[in-house]
Amino acid sequence: MPDFFIGGEWVGAAGGGTREIRCPADGTLVTTVDEGGRADAEAAIAAARAAFDSGPWPHTPAAERGDVLLRAADLLVERKAEFARAESLDTGKRLVESEIDMDDIAACFRYFGKLAAMNAGRVVDSGDPNAISRVVHEPVGVCGLITPWNYPLLQTAWKVAPALAAGNTFVLKPSELTPSTAILLMRLLTDAGVPAGAANLVLGPGADAGAPLAEHPDVDLVSFTGGLVTGRTIAAAAAATVKKVALELGGKNPNVVFADADFDTAADYAVTAIFLHSGQVCSAGSRLIVQREIHDEFVAEVVRRAERIRLGGPFDPDAEAGPLISAGHREKVEAYVAAALDEGARLLTGGRRPDDPRLANGFYYLPTVLDGVRGGDTAVREESFGPVLTVETFADEDEAVRIANDTHYGLAGAVFTDDASRAQRVAQRLRHGTIWINDFHPYLPQAEWGGFKQSGFGRELGPTGLAEYQETKHIYQNLRPAPSGWFSGGDPRR
Repeated sequence: MPDFFIGGEWVGAAGGGTREIRCPADGTLVTTVDEGGRADAEAAIAAARAAFDSGPWPHTPAAERGDVLLRAADLLVERKAEFARAESLDTGKRLVESEIDMDDIAACFRYFGKLAAMNAGRVVDSGDPNAISRVVHEPVGVCGLITPWNYPLLQTAWKVAPALAAGNTFVLKPSELTPSTAILLMRLLTDAGVPAGAANLVLGPGADAGAPLAEHPDVDLVSFTGGLVTGRTIAAAAAATVKKVALELGGKNPNVVFADADFDTAADYAVTAIFLHSGQVCSAGSRLIVQREIHDEFVAEVVRRAERIRLGGPFDPDAEAGPLISAGHREKVEAYVAAALDEGARLLTGGRRPDDPRLANGFYYLPTVLDGVRGGDTAVREESFGPVLTVETFADEDEAVRIANDTHYGLAGAVFTDDASRAQRVAQRLRHGTIWINDFHPYLPQAEWGGFKQSGFGRELGPTGLAEYQETKHIYQNLRPAPSGWFSGGDPRR
């Protein structure tokens, strides 16, 4: 069966291209999918444009659109095993993690399904009893949605659910490395009641299949989650048509641990913050910033725990972390660690591929801890997007905040302390879009997600996440129209 979904029909790539999808855990063939480019993207844009301009979805009552999203959530729960398995095969992540992702995705569709009918706008007091003034929210139009490989369906849901709730049509371009759950999602949305043309899917590399979504004048909004360099390119391309842009571009996220924090809890979260999904998380706590008086003991404990992490494939019941996404990505992580060592970092553990022969066919890399880094080092400034933790130290609260904010990113961060007042002070001073106190990684569909500085702009999730996909319009109605008499030419006697 063809893999592109355009105008309600399953079609193949215009040029006949295909791509093999192989599991990063062992290199086995998962599937072969169609792979396209500009012509396919433009066909999908045309279908989405026609569906928005002439189709029923933008004019479907908001409550009915919400009902469709709620049905989609129910269907995802029913098909959870199928979706989770497909996600794990594409990404190499543990099946239990993919299953958790599916629950979170269903929760996202439910949230926006319920929110859809609760955003009717407001009446404005015009000060004139003979006028009605309303502010209403309307769909943006055609949305280009470009999603990453680390959380393929979760990041897709964060875009698709609010886009549909608002009444938009869209073209989805997932990562070419992890397309399987996007294909399944198109079938699910059709079964839930999304009409033909409202949801469209193309597959292929970003430079070919993704670029038109930023450039094309018939696309009204482009939302991208991924790397900083690509994000800059998309923003520049979108500027030519002055379309709405939302970017989530990753982070270099600080995890600040004060000496008074509960030691075991802070150590546990320091390991989870960076080594979950082998560090391939945009909000990973890759910078451990620990108070000087506990540095030696705390870092030793983090190293001990890191060395006990068991690597394995998606269906290994004993595995605690999986592989990196590709051979090329592992090489980038290796180069990142080599550069850190050249700049004077001390390797405390990891820094190499595992020796275990059962992992030889996958793209594994050992959990790695680098101490002795400095603020200007490459390891502190740039994302590794892998299982690499850097360690910095601080003396007092002011220095902790200064170090934590010394980054051109600003996505997320955490503070661990038993002092509630200090926790709130530091949380207020950190220039990051999400701050956790004595925790790391949780998010809620009803709470906005996004970054400061070069982590991007715009927000996903929460009421603001819906507003990203809406235009706001003011409608003013004069209830007793009569000539204004402002200019004398309106009176034939003058």
